[in-house]
Amino acid sequence: MSLPPFKVLSLIPPMTQLNTPYPSTAYLTGFLRSRGVDAVQEDLALALVLELLSRPGLQGVREVIEGVPEGKRTAPVNVFVDHFDRYLATIDSTIAFLQGRDATLGHRICTRQFLPEGGRFRTLDVYVDDDGGDPLAWAFGALGMQDRARHLATLYLNDLADVLRDAIDPRFEFVRYAESLAQSQPTFEPLAQALAQPFNLVDATLQRLTLAAVARHQPQLVLVSVPFPGAVYAAFRIAQAIKAAHPEIAIALGGGFVNTELREMSDARVFDYFDAATLDAGERPLLALLEHLQGQRAQQRLVRTFVRDADTQQVRYINWVEPDVPFTEVGTPTWDGLPLDRYLSLLDMLNPMNRLWSDGRWNKLTVAHGCYWKKCSFCDVSLDYISRYETASAELLVDRIEAIVRETGQTGFHFVDEAAPPKALKALAHELIKRQVSISWWGNVRFEKTFTPELCQLLADSGCIAISGGLEVASDRLLALMKKGVSVEQVAQVTRGFSDAGILVHAYLMYGFPTQTVQDTVDALEYVRQLFAQGCIQSGFFHRFACTVHSPVGQKPQDFGVKLIPLPPVSFAKNDIGFIDPTGVDHDVLGVALKKAVYNFMHGIGLEEDIRSWFSTKVPKSTVSRHRIERALNG
Repeated sequence: MSLPPFKVLSLIPPMTQLNTPYPSTAYLTGFLRSRGVDAVQEDLALALVLELLSRPGLQGVREVIEGVPEGKRTAPVNVFVDHFDRYLATIDSTIAFLQGRDATLGHRICTRQFLPEGGRFRTLDVYVDDDGGDPLAWAFGALGMQDRARHLATLYLNDLADVLRDAIDPRFEFVRYAESLAQSQPTFEPLAQALAQPFNLVDATLQRLTLAAVARHQPQLVLVSVPFPGAVYAAFRIAQAIKAAHPEIAIALGGGFVNTELREMSDARVFDYFDAATLDAGERPLLALLEHLQGQRAQQRLVRTFVRDADTQQVRYINWVEPDVPFTEVGTPTWDGLPLDRYLSLLDMLNPMNRLWSDGRWNKLTVAHGCYWKKCSFCDVSLDYISRYETASAELLVDRIEAIVRETGQTGFHFVDEAAPPKALKALAHELIKRQVSISWWGNVRFEKTFTPELCQLLADSGCIAISGGLEVASDRLLALMKKGVSVEQVAQVTRGFSDAGILVHAYLMYGFPTQTVQDTVDALEYVRQLFAQGCIQSGFFHRFACTVHSPVGQKPQDFGVKLIPLPPVSFAKNDIGFIDPTGVDHDVLGVALKKAVYNFMHGIGLEEDIRSWFSTKVPKSTVSRHRIERALNG
C-alpha cells in the first residue's frame, strides 16, 4: 500500500559505541526508504560526546564546577581545574586525532608531555618493568606510535568522563550511562524520579541537540532505538524534550532493551514519553504503526506494539498477527545522514578483540536473522532475535556489501550475527572472491567441526581477520549441560584451524554456571592456558554467568540443579534473575583470578606456570593433563 508523505526520524540515544554507529537506525532507515518512506537518522550519542568534549563544552563544565565548594571536589575534578588551560588547549586537536584528521599529533601525544594526565593514566603503572623502562613497551612495543597515541588519548578522554561523572552527573559513563535506572529494574519509579529532576549540563546539552535535530528534519514520527540499559535514561530524556516542545510528533520506542526486558511492561507512565513501544524485529510493527498514524489502520491492528489505552489509561499490548518482513526483503542498511568522519577511533582495552569493538569504523551487517543452533541453555532462545532463523543468498549479501562500500567508502565489516552459519559464510566467501570484492570482516561463530582448516583458509582469503566464539566454561560436562554441541577438544581443533589461517581467535569464556564447582573452574582455566600455549586462541575474556528469564535455565531451573530467587512484582523491566546454586562456590573470588590469568596469557606471560598460582585462595590441583590439548591437536 502506498503511504502519503510522512517523515520519520530515527535516533541513536546516548550512550552507545563512539567509534562506529550502532546499526539499528541504519537498518530501519534503509528499510523505510526501500518502502518509499522519507526516512532520516541522527546519532545523538556521538553528538552529545563531541559537544561536551570541545572547548565550549569544557568551559561549560568549568562553570558548573565553580559552584562546587573546593572541599567537595573529587580528585579528578581537582586535576581538571588545576590543568584546565591544558585541557582547553588540547581537547579539539585530540578529538581530531582520534577522528583520523590529524595523524601527526600522535608524535606529541606519545611524548607524555602534551596531554594533562589524571587518574586513568595510573593504569600504565602496571606495565612498568623492573628496569624502569618504557611503561608502554610491554603492551605496545610492536604496535607503533599511532596505537600508543590512541591509547593515551583514550585515557585522556576517560579522565574527562570521570570529571563529568563527579561534577555533573554521577551516572555518567561513555557506554553504560545511568544503566542502573533500567537494567532489570522491576518498576519505573527510579527512572521516573530521575526524569523529574531539573536538567543538569548533560541533560540540557542533549535537549538542545534533540530539538535541533527535530528542527532540521521536521518529522511526524521519531523512532528511538534503545539497544542497552545504558541508553534508556537518555532515550527518555530525548522523548521528554520532544513531547514538551512538539506534542504533535509521535514517538516510538524499540530496540534490544525493549525486546528483552520490557515484554511484560505494564507501567502507564512510560507512555507519558512515548506513544508506542514495539517488540522484536521492527519492520512489520513499524509499517503497521505508520499506517495507523496516517489513518489507514485501526489501533487494534497494530503488530507487537504497546500503547496506552485512551479510555482506561492502562497499558495495552496489541499483536495483530501478520507475517514478519522476510530477511531477504528488509533492504540494505544505509548510513546516510550519520557523520562517518567524526566517530572516534579509541584504544581502551588491550584485549585484541575488544580493540576491534572500539577502534576503527565498521559497517555492521547481518549474514542471517536469528541463530541456526538456538539450543544454548544460557541464551534467550525463546525470543525472536534468536528463534526465528532466516538466511539470504550470498549474491544478495554481496550486493548489500557492495552498496554499503559505495556509500560509506569503508571496506571493514562486522557481521553482527549471534552465530554466523558456516554454510552461509562459505557461500559468502566464494561470492566475494568470485566478484573480487576486497573487504575485511569479523564476526561470531560456533566452534563446530564444520569449520575445517580448508574452510578457515577460504574465509581468510575472503577477508576474514578475526573470529569470536563461545568456549564458555571449558568443561565437557558443563558444555553438555549448556547444550553447546561442542567439546573442548573440538574447539581446540577448530580454533587452531582459524589461527593457522592467520585469523585472530577470541574465546568468550564463562564462570559461575549452575553446578560449576571450584574443580570445574580450575580445570577450565587449565584448558584455556593450553589453548593459548598451543596458539589456538589469541584473545579471551571471562564473563560472569547471569541467568535470564527467557533462557532455558531461567525457564526450567530444576533441569540445571538450581532454584530461582523469586522476583518482586514487575511492571517495567524484567530480565536477570538470581538463583541459588547448591555448590555454594564463591565465584566472585575465583573470577578475579580467571580474568588476571587470561589477561596475562594474552601477552604470553605465565603460560608455563601451575594454574593454581593465579588464585588468591587455596584451590585443588587441575585434573586435566598438561598436554591434553597438544595431544588432541596432534592425534
